[in-house]
Amino acid sequence: MVGFLRALTAASAVPAAAAVAAVALSTNSSSSSRLRLPSPASLPSLSSAYAAAPASGSARKPNAVPPMAAAAAAAATADLSAAADKGAALPELMTEFMVDMKCDGCVTAVKNKFQTLEGIKNIEVDLNNQVVRVLGSLPVNTMLDTLHQTGRDARLIGQGNPNDFLVSAAVAEFKGPVIFGVVRLAQVNMELAIVEATFSGLSPGKHGWSINEFGDLTRGAESTGKVYNPSDYRSNKPLGDLGTLETGEKGEAQFSASKEKLKVVDLIGRSIALYATEDRSDPGIAAAVIARSAGVGENYKKLCTCDGVTIWESS
Repeated sequence: MVGFLRALTAASAVPAAAAVAAVALSTNSSSSSRLRLPSPASLPSLSSAYAAAPASGSARKPNAVPPMAAAAAAAATADLSAAADKGAALPELMTEFMVDMKCDGCVTAVKNKFQTLEGIKNIEVDLNNQVVRVLGSLPVNTMLDTLHQTGRDARLIGQGNPNDFLVSAAVAEFKGPVIFGVVRLAQVNMELAIVEATFSGLSPGKHGWSINEFGDLTRGAESTGKVYNPSDYRSNKPLGDLGTLETGEKGEAQFSASKEKLKVVDLIGRSIALYATEDRSDPGIAAAVIARSAGVGENYKKLCTCDGVTIWESS
């Protein structure tokens, strides 16, 4: 209350001083003239003077977000999505493909095609088993497209480093009826994992997504629990927060990035959840259980169909 009265007093002092100055000027200019006081209408009102007085600090809209809070919120979802948007190089990882090859000419064609790409450190081709092993930092989809450009059927059959990890790779498959997609997780070392994803059927715009605690899909994403966060993990946001998916006009989204402290073996049986909003404030629009996937050297199964085409199963 005292502060308020002081503010009123300070505001009213301005028109009062102006009135005194006007009286003095009128008296000095002509001793024979009558003393003229300013009319009440010519003086600014107390309320208008107070309203015109600047408030302490800068003005803020009622619902405005403080700059520091806005920056913190932006940083909370920036690490993974920034890596995907800027095309940051992924860590080197061994990836295996089953490729339809019949002769040494096929081997040469595959090797020559990969040698034109940056991010490939080494490539091995096993003609007898029809397996191509690639050590590099390119996304899986890029390598698959490269193999298809040689005119050969190809399929991912393994990824990771089986010499160091019990479980080196995992996958979550979204099978519709509206949203389709695949999320692959691969362990690079004990402190780092790769997350790659491809989706279709999403609405254009930004969507939040995360690794959630449970693989319970009885109510879709709503029953998958909170965002996965180990008790010993210390950070401003949960370990399972995957940031933001940027979806184009066709409803498609792709994502490739690395995630520190993420251990694939701890994710088996949990889930990947997608949300309609960027901040994940809705119940979720789709979810898929994370299952163990074949690592390097673990999946050479073949199945010959009646039309002679070889099909490779990844599980």
